[in-house]
Amino acid sequence: MFDAPALTVDLDAYFRRIGYDGPRAPTLATLRAITLKHPDAIPFENLDVLLGRGISIVPADIDAKLIGAGRGGYCYEQNGLLKRVLTALGFQVEGLMARVQWMQAEGAPARPRSHMVLGVSIDGETWLADSGFGGCVLTGPLRLFSGDVQDTPHGAFRIVDVEHGGVAERQVQANLSGKWAPLYQVAKGAWADIDYEQVNFYTYTHPSSHFTWSMTVGRSTPTARYALKNNRFTHRDVTGAVVEQRDLSADELEATLRDVIGLPVAPDWTPVLEKVVAWGTPA
Repeated sequence: MFDAPALTVDLDAYFRRIGYDGPRAPTLATLRAITLKHPDAIPFENLDVLLGRGISIVPADIDAKLIGAGRGGYCYEQNGLLKRVLTALGFQVEGLMARVQWMQAEGAPARPRSHMVLGVSIDGETWLADSGFGGCVLTGPLRLFSGDVQDTPHGAFRIVDVEHGGVAERQVQANLSGKWAPLYQVAKGAWADIDYEQVNFYTYTHPSSHFTWSMTVGRSTPTARYALKNNRFTHRDVTGAVVEQRDLSADELEATLRDVIGLPVAPDWTPVLEKVVAWGTPA
């Protein structure tokens, strides 16, 4: 059950978790530093869905998992935590929703809005922040209403105007090997914290949600991006170029989750990891 959200967060514990000891003023420099360190220290992962535990987005549960237990999570957990951190630092932050298009075939039917992102206001300008988008997570904020190409520590992005069903949205695109690939379309208008409860429940329970039948894991370090889609491991450099890509055995998968992604692999994960290897790489 979703309780009224507490906006408090243990900033000292969070900053220890992500390895940040810099200024805490609500400036663009602070936002850039935090959004670079967060996806390195707190991986994207959906293991609890596959373990049948469900996903709580109650703030205390998120903090216990992502900060206290050294785990990762998906967008509602990641950006829910980031939203409270930035608010506690004095930033003006709104929760937004986006329609995911990453790796979607051209001409495929539109997906419903299911991805939480943040709009951060600094000196009258809105910056997009997103620490919850798997292997192509933003490692720096983007001007939400600029059409310019914007550089981040992990490549160039741009945001362009699009329309869906007569509604104007902003499409975030990544430059992958010289080609602009859409990540998602951000809808205008803020969401209240409680509005995410329903879509979160859908995400970890509905059969059409890929999180219920495939494993998705990602970590972005200062020098690389690492991603797992079931047992397919991909290592890219900061430009997005593939350094290594291969399928892992169950033992290799466990070692990668522990030693590369940085997750505290538990004994009860073994049956799930064996199942993930049997599934193979989704089409």
